[in-house]
Amino acid sequence: MKKFVFTLMIALQGALFLPAAQAMDMKTNPKAVLELFTSQGCSSCPPADAALREWSEQDDLITIAYHVDYWNYIGWEDVFSAPKYSKLQRAYAKSFGSERVYTPQLIVNGEKDAVGSRRGDVQKLVAAADLHVGVDLKLQDGNLTIDLTSDGATQVDATIWVIPFISTAQTKISRGENRGKTLAYSHIARGRMPVGMWHGEESHQMELPLQDILTDQADGMAVLVQTKGAGGPGRILGAASIQK
Repeated sequence: MKKFVFTLMIALQGALFLPAAQAMDMKTNPKAVLELFTSQGCSSCPPADAALREWSEQDDLITIAYHVDYWNYIGWEDVFSAPKYSKLQRAYAKSFGSERVYTPQLIVNGEKDAVGSRRGDVQKLVAAADLHVGVDLKLQDGNLTIDLTSDGATQVDATIWVIPFISTAQTKISRGENRGKTLAYSHIARGRMPVGMWHGEESHQMELPLQDILTDQADGMAVLVQTKGAGGPGRILGAASIQK
C-alpha cells in the first residue's frame, strides 16, 4: 500500500485539525469497489460488517458502508444512518431493473450484487471485476488533487464522486434486533458529493479544498468515477481512497 506524508492545518468543525507529518494509507490501483448497504437494526448485518472490515485491509479493494434508515423503526436508530443512503440503494435497484432492496446488500463496481455476508458469492464477483480508469490522489496545502488517466479510446459520461468516511467505529446497541451487542464498523460513509464530470479524456485533473470534504468526523475519503445506469448509478470505472 502506498504511503503519503503531508503536513497541513485546516479548520474542521470549528477546531484546528493538524495531522502533522502523519502517514496516510492510499489505494490508487484497486480492482474493485465494494459498497455495503447495512443497518445497526438488522440482525443479519453484523457478519457482513465483519467481512467488509476484513476486505478493507486488502490493497486491491476499496470498501464503503452506507447505513440505511429503513430499519430504524423497530427499536434502534442507527447512529450512522441517513435517508440519502436508502435513496441511493433504491436508485441502484432501479438500475438493476428491480424494486427490491435488502440488507446486507453488497454491490461490486456498481454492476452486480450479492448478500454481503455470503463471502464466497462476493469473492466470485470480485474475481471477475476490474477498473480500467486510473485515479491518483495528492494532498498539498490543504487541498485534494484528483488525477484521472485512461487510454482515451472511449467517450463516456461519468460523474466524479467524493465519499468522505469514518475509517473505524464501534457502537453499543441497547435496543432492537442487535441489543446487547457492541458492533464494529469500517469505512462508514458520511456523505456522497458529485464534484465533476469526466468524458473519457486521456487525462483530467481537478483540485478541491479538504475543509469542504473532511466533515462530520470523517478521517478518510474514497473517489469514484461512475457512469449512470438506467435511472440510477451505473458501472464504476475507476476509484481511489486515502485515510489516516
